[in-house]
Amino acid sequence: MDNIIVIVGPTGVGKTKLSIELAKKLDAEIINGDSVSIYKELNIGSAKPTIDEREGIPHHLIDIRSVLEDYSVFDYQKDFRKVVEEIQSRGKRVIVVGGTGLYIKAALYDYRFVEQENHHNYDELSNEEILDRLLNYSVEVVDPSNRRRLVNLLNKLENEEEITYYKDQLLYPITVIGLTTSRDILYDRINHRVDQMIDNGLLEEVNSLKDKYSSSRILNSGIGYKEFVDYFNDKKTLEEVIDLIKKDSRHFAKRQYTFFNHQFQVNWFDVDFQSFNKTIEKVYDFIKRH
Repeated sequence: MDNIIVIVGPTGVGKTKLSIELAKKLDAEIINGDSVSIYKELNIGSAKPTIDEREGIPHHLIDIRSVLEDYSVFDYQKDFRKVVEEIQSRGKRVIVVGGTGLYIKAALYDYRFVEQENHHNYDELSNEEILDRLLNYSVEVVDPSNRRRLVNLLNKLENEEEITYYKDQLLYPITVIGLTTSRDILYDRINHRVDQMIDNGLLEEVNSLKDKYSSSRILNSGIGYKEFVDYFNDKKTLEEVIDLIKKDSRHFAKRQYTFFNHQFQVNWFDVDFQSFNKTIEKVYDFIKRH
């Protein structure tokens, strides 16, 4: 069985472009590993690849839920393993690309869940401990001092599933490729990317979803969307929201590095943004050798 290629790294480093070029060379199909790209209506803020950008390469677990539907790491794990089996049955290789570490980890390793239906008060946890647990889901917290909101958010994330067993054992052979760059370049690219999202119509996209915020978990937790809550309530200007999205994205990038370094054996590659093809060739040569 060929190794599954897993492409990780912070937002804005070229994971999508690399995955598509490798898919062409390896006769592979791509599985989305980003929790926001799961949702059909979230296109600009999620930075998911457009149909044209996918260049005919099949992409899986993208645009499969509405923002009014809940989708958990447990759901992702089940769907991921089914898709892997389907892709491999066609003699194709598998490439996983994304930045939601817990989704990717739970799919590839021996995580086992049971469904839960009870609301938890988490009385045994301090606010700081709840925040630590929320970080596992790669979400930003709007008001970290508001315990009720913390408890409600954690319930939304954990209520449908609970890890009952975890063993640090891979279920598939994998090769993990990480893309990285200097902090200054990364932050500059993140800031520019957010500006591009605004130019491409992020405000219009969010306005079209305004009425769904009251009942959508992802709109209240996903970076690029949750920041607009205060804008709708006339508590922040659009400029303040844009700055907050940039700030949240930069903070998230730092946590992505921490998670991937702690949870995976990552083969890191410095990205050559002046000639991205050189980066593609370096990664491809590495995969062929290993």
